[in-house]
Amino acid sequence: MEEYSYILFIALILLSTKILGLVTKKMKLPQVVGALLAGVILGPAVLNVVKETEFISELSEIGVIVLMFTAGLTTDVKELKKTGKASFIIALLGVIVPLFGGLGLAAAMGVGKGDKLACSPFLQHLFIGVVLTATSVSITVETLKELGKLSTRAGNAILGAAIIDDILGIIALTLITSLADTSVHVATVLIKIVAFFAVAIGCTVVYHVVFTKWRKRDKKDLRRHVIISFVFCLLMAYVAELFGVADITGAFVAGLAISSEKDVKYISNRFETLSYMFLSPVFFASIGLTMNGINMSGKMVLFTVLLLVVAIITKIIGCGLGAKVCKYTNQESLQIAMGMISRGEVALIVAAKGQKLGLMGDEVFAPIIIMVVATTIITPVFLKFVFKDNHEEHVEDELMKSVEGFSQYEQELQELSRKEK
Repeated sequence: MEEYSYILFIALILLSTKILGLVTKKMKLPQVVGALLAGVILGPAVLNVVKETEFISELSEIGVIVLMFTAGLTTDVKELKKTGKASFIIALLGVIVPLFGGLGLAAAMGVGKGDKLACSPFLQHLFIGVVLTATSVSITVETLKELGKLSTRAGNAILGAAIIDDILGIIALTLITSLADTSVHVATVLIKIVAFFAVAIGCTVVYHVVFTKWRKRDKKDLRRHVIISFVFCLLMAYVAELFGVADITGAFVAGLAISSEKDVKYISNRFETLSYMFLSPVFFASIGLTMNGINMSGKMVLFTVLLLVVAIITKIIGCGLGAKVCKYTNQESLQIAMGMISRGEVALIVAAKGQKLGLMGDEVFAPIIIMVVATTIITPVFLKFVFKDNHEEHVEDELMKSVEGFSQYEQELQELSRKEK
């Protein structure tokens, strides 16, 4: 019966994520926190009743692809164009500061010196900095959608910066792996990244030309439009991986390409339903499943705590400073900084790659997993807090406008009554 165990695992994940999602919602927390906790509880860290099988891992990958595709569909492209330069500056500082922060912490504590790895301790320390540069926008996207802030000025800046952050992170990963492995050429990877975006632009043009002609002949059945859109999303994700770019970047670009279509609302609603009911819970729970019950030395426990602190502070400083340079308000700068804290699946992928290439020992892998899970859990909480103040200010402004409007209306009535007399 083991070959059918994945059915039970999926059922347990969906049930537990929904229950804990409702619990966290009652506690005024985003439901994604409940989904993450469900994964931690079901996984090896607590109950150990659900294992992260290859099927769950692949299903969660589809989940994050759909989530990022939906984010692209619901992104205001005009607003994103306005934040293009700002997003680059935010992402650049959001990579540089964590890179040196992680490098400095690892070097100060001498982490990696005892590992019998082929590469030098400096490269191991530098790689920890590279892991900290990663940003997983998936958690932020889900939280901002719940709060209704995804299309705000800060929300668009976060999305744009996260995509650029992903590219910069890939470049950083490539640079360090090139130092450890002479077979990897930096110039080749840079050419691949540029080539991907060139191909993406070409695919977008072809899609719009073909889709426009097809839509004129088949106006009624919008369900086919959804299927074609999903195929385009998956193909773009696959092409991204072929060029060495993360599949989530390809999915987001595909969503952006379709976001200008007049049927985009219908399409996005269908994908949001699929994501909410099935794929997103599996993806967020799978992050929690990576958490193990780990025995660590006192030194590594201290390193884990400091790594978490550095991971949070460096993103806040880097991204917050970048936002201020781009003339965002203090409130918006804080919102953007908080939205870039989560490392999620991006850091896990980078860490696994480094472990495989001998850039990181097993003793360092455990603290990184804990840091990733912790930042993923606390990011929605931070976002809820910083956007709550903004929401209250917005409500106050609307109330003031209503009061002012009512006062003006009352004055006009009084003036009209005087004229009639």
